[in-house]
This record gives sequence, structure tokens and C-alpha cells, in this order.
Amino acid sequence: MTVSKFSRRLGNVALNMALDGTLAIMAVLIAGWLCAPASPWPNPPALAIGGGVSIWLIGVPFGLSRLHWRFTSMRDLALVGGAGIAAAVLLTLLIIGAGFDLPSPSYPLALMFSMLVLLVGPRIAYRLLRHPGTPSAVNAVNAVSSAILVGTGDTIELFLNALARATEPPYRITGLIALPARHIGRRMHGLDILGAVSNADGVLTKLAAAGTVPDLLVITEPEFSGTALAGLLTAADKHGLRVLRAPNLTALSPADPGQIQLQPIAIEDLLNRQQVALDRDGMARLIAGRRVLVTGAGGSIGSELARQVAGFAPASLMLLDNGEFALWQIDLELTEKHPSVARLSVIADVRDTARMHEVCAQFKPELVFHAAALKHVPIVESNPLEGLQTNVLGTRAVADAARASGAALMVLISTDKAVNPSSVMGASKRLAEMYCQALDVAARQNGGMGCITVRFGNVLGSTGSVVPLFRRQLAMGGPLTVTHPDMQRYFMTVREAVGLVLQASVVGSKGGDTIKHGGIFVLDMGEPVRIVDLARQMIRLAGLRPDIDIGIRFTGLRPGEKLFEELFHGSEQPVPTGFPGLLMASPRIADMALVQAAMAEISAQGTQGDATHALAALARLVPEFAHNADGGGAPLADCEKTG
Repeated sequence: MTVSKFSRRLGNVALNMALDGTLAIMAVLIAGWLCAPASPWPNPPALAIGGGVSIWLIGVPFGLSRLHWRFTSMRDLALVGGAGIAAAVLLTLLIIGAGFDLPSPSYPLALMFSMLVLLVGPRIAYRLLRHPGTPSAVNAVNAVSSAILVGTGDTIELFLNALARATEPPYRITGLIALPARHIGRRMHGLDILGAVSNADGVLTKLAAAGTVPDLLVITEPEFSGTALAGLLTAADKHGLRVLRAPNLTALSPADPGQIQLQPIAIEDLLNRQQVALDRDGMARLIAGRRVLVTGAGGSIGSELARQVAGFAPASLMLLDNGEFALWQIDLELTEKHPSVARLSVIADVRDTARMHEVCAQFKPELVFHAAALKHVPIVESNPLEGLQTNVLGTRAVADAARASGAALMVLISTDKAVNPSSVMGASKRLAEMYCQALDVAARQNGGMGCITVRFGNVLGSTGSVVPLFRRQLAMGGPLTVTHPDMQRYFMTVREAVGLVLQASVVGSKGGDTIKHGGIFVLDMGEPVRIVDLARQMIRLAGLRPDIDIGIRFTGLRPGEKLFEELFHGSEQPVPTGFPGLLMASPRIADMALVQAAMAEISAQGTQGDATHALAALARLVPEFAHNADGGGAPLADCEKTG
């Protein structure tokens, strides 16, 4: 414990002792007045000071100096009342033992009464003033599981009160771990604050030595995440404890106190990413009052784009997707959350050039977010012409239609797999990048629609990503399948990624000295994560043990995959944009005539069903395309040995 924390703790104890001592002195004076109104001053005069001394002597074993006034519970009040009565008895015995006369035979009862009122009353008043409601005890003797709560005073208080309202509380709370260290050593609802979350391992080690380790830890603070959460999980795993999260605090309602369903920790909560301040005013200026088109609106990125765009009050929002069910889902959600936003749901295939021109001519979008793509690497490997049609020719169709209808800006959602691609999917996205880069340079020189490209890595929980796969495999009892022990990927939450896409759109639309025409915005993805570590962590979050309860099986690299993804090509130097979380790759501009020629050849070969020549045309324009057509991963046995 640091000197400042220790000093703060001593200060809290001293303040409590001073308050209790003052109240006890007042109780002695009031008791004397009640028993002898004509001569209320105590005899001897030091008797009043004796009241303060007696409550200090009694308060040590009762723990009065450590009680938290703000979170006083019924159990705490009973403790304080008992201490007051004991102090009154002690003072009475001291008076008699010292040979002094009592003011009246009823003095002991008057002293007990005044002690009770003055010690308990202010605590109740302070508690009701700060948190209206009835404090409740929560030691559920018949509960099956014991638990320690981890959180702030407010969230712990709310959880304890909700738990106390349950007819059969499922958890017996045995202690508390505080997020702010200043609460260490104090008590709430009769429960000791055992330590700070930063020293959770030390707290649990002490409990283990005493044989009082709980069955689980319950996190009551909804914003607790990142490195601190990862450290708590490591400490809990060391001692074999489950860690669960309390439901959203607004869900702890008196209307249904019996249903307090604890939730598993989401893997997204462990991403050690600082919150980036976004230019929301700039986003509003970009979107508000404009007609906005989102392609791939039913997908993970597209639907989140639709949600966030709708929040900035566009004049109208067109949701375009070729999947009816996915389109219906996001349309229904926006109907409920943003009923005032005019919307149009359109079923269309971005590869259909005529349809794209028809749609854009009718809607006349001013701002286009192009998220439609085929993104699953092995599936695109098995269907290369489909991948090229959607990712390359579909991007061209959307861009040309948007430009022809007078759109001011188009934003292409790209991927880190476009950097030194080993898959058809990655190479196709690189060619889409090249087309948009060339369009952007031409537009900046001659006027017309600007094209912004935003590149980032994996999105946690997106359709087809590894996290839903692991969850599915966990539900089936395992094993979790990982292609290779050394495989790493960049990860980001979908909400964060889309927020930065909008930020890039604002920066790109403004331009400036650091914004290069045709440059690609790259999101700062932090450090890459080993997939096998992700798998092990998800097993632990499910309350299970890796390699014991749930196995991990290595399957070898699949076609198109590589061990490491990159965010920048060797000839793309990162350029700061002036906005945290957002970089720019210096442009690698291809000649528009060459790009169009390659696209025309890909289109022709696709019509003829000739994948070989279509891929050859792709490779000529993307020379860094090192196609891993057969996977080329280590044999399964070798993978298992290195695991």
C-alpha cells in the first residue's frame, strides 16, 4: 500500500473515531439532562469525556471506525446500536467503580437510549440522504454459492440491495474487492472490503491460506474492462474461481428481485484499448440532412454503420443488401430505435451494374458506405470467381453508379488481408482499393466524387469470425479448433471500428496537408492476439479449464490463410492524421487505365467461367499476391506437438 493510500485510510478511521467520540460525549450530556434537568452537568465533569473514551474502547472490537457511513446497512446499524449499549454499560460500571453517584437510578437506561439515538440516528439520516431506500442485509445463509463482489461503492450497493430483495438469494456474499483503493479496510453492509482489485491475487492468496476462498467473483461495475479485468481473471484462474458479471444495473429492479442472472464475461471486454475521443460534431456535419446509402447493410459492419449513421439524423437512409432476412433485421431495429429517420430497404446485388445505376439514380445518395463484400477466406478460395465478381466488380459498380448520380463521397471498407495477400479474398480487396484510390486522385484533380478507403483487421463477433465459432464449439462441448499455434490476428470491436470509419470519413472529406489523395486510412488495431490464447481465454470465461474440460485441436492452415496479417505494405509508410486511432498509408497509386483493363479481363473471364485466367489477371495487377492455394500449413501432428 502506498503512503498516500495509507494516509487516506488512517484519515478515514480518524474521522470516524472523532465523529463517534463527539456523538458519545453528547449522549452523556443528554442522558444527564434527562435524569436531572435542574443540574444536568455531569459529576465529575470528565464524565463526558469518558463517554468518548468508552465508545472508542468498545468500537475497536465492534469495528466502528471502519464502517462506511454512506453504505450503512441494517446489520451495520445493529452493530452500532450494540456498541452504543455496551459503551453505556461500560461507562456506568466505571462511574460506580470510581465511587461516584449516578444522577438517578434510571441513568443507565437514559444513557443507553441517548447512545442509541445519537450513534444510530445520524447514520440513518446520512444514508437516506445519500441513497434513499432501506438498507438491507444480504448474508444468505442457505445460499448454495459464496461470492465476493468486485466494483465501486455505488454498484456494489445496488447489487446488494437487489440481492437482499430476493426471496431465496442464490449467493452468500462473504466480502468485497474495491476498484478504488481508498475504500480498502472499510466495511459496507457488514462486509469487509478486503483489498483493491489491483491486488486481487494477494487477497485471494490470503483467503486461500485461511480456507475461505469463495466459489466465484461477481463484477458489479459495468465499465470494468481491459488490462485490469484481464489481471483479475488471471488471479481468479490461479485459484480456480469463476468470474461473472452482474447484469446491467438498470436490470436490478425491485419489480423482479428474484431474477438476478449473472452473465459471463464477454471476450470483447478484455481488449486493452483506450477509448478514442471521436469528432462527433464533425460526423454530424457530414451526415445530418444528407441522403446516405449503406451497402451490405445486413452484415456486421454494414448494420453497425446503419445504426451509427441513423443516430446523426440523415435526411434519408437506404439499406441495401442481397439477403432478405438480414435486411429485415436491421430495418426492424432502426424502426424501433430511430423511427423518425426516413429509410428505404432495397434488395439488390452490388454486382448488378444496371441495378446499381437504377438504385442510385432514384435515391441520389450524397454519401455512400460500401461494406458489401465476400470476406470468408476459405469460401472465397473455393469460389474465386464469385469473390472477384463481388469484391472487385461490385465495388466498381457501386462507385460508378454513385459517381454518376452525383454522390459527393464514397467510403470503401477494406481489410488487412489486402496487404501482401495470400488469398483471393485479400487480393480482390486490394484491387478494389486500387480502383478507389485511382478514382480519388482523379476526383481531387478534376472534381467529382471523392473515394475514401478504410482498412482494418478482424472485428470481434462478426459473422464468420473466430469468436462465434468458438462459442458454438464451447456450447457443443468442444474441442475448439485453431488452425495453427502461431496464428495471430488484429482484433477490434465492431462499434469501435465503425466509429473510426466515420472519423476517417470526416478527416478524409476535410482534406488537409497530411491527407494524401488516394491514401488509405488504417485503424490503429493495437497489438495482435494469438488465436490459441483467445481460445484459452474464452474457455476460462466459460468457467472451464483449457485442455482439461475443453480441448484445443490444431487443424493446420487452410487455403488462402497466413499466420500473420499486416496493416501496411512495405512501400506504404504510416502517416499521422492528427486523430488518435487513425493513421494513413502513403498512397500506392496504380494507373487507372491498367486497373480498368484488369477489371475488364476479370469480368470477361468470369463470364466464361475461367477462374485460372481471371486470377492471372488479378496477379498481374497485384504483384505481391502470393497465393496460398493449398493451405501449406504444418501437418496436424506437428501442430499438436507445438501446442
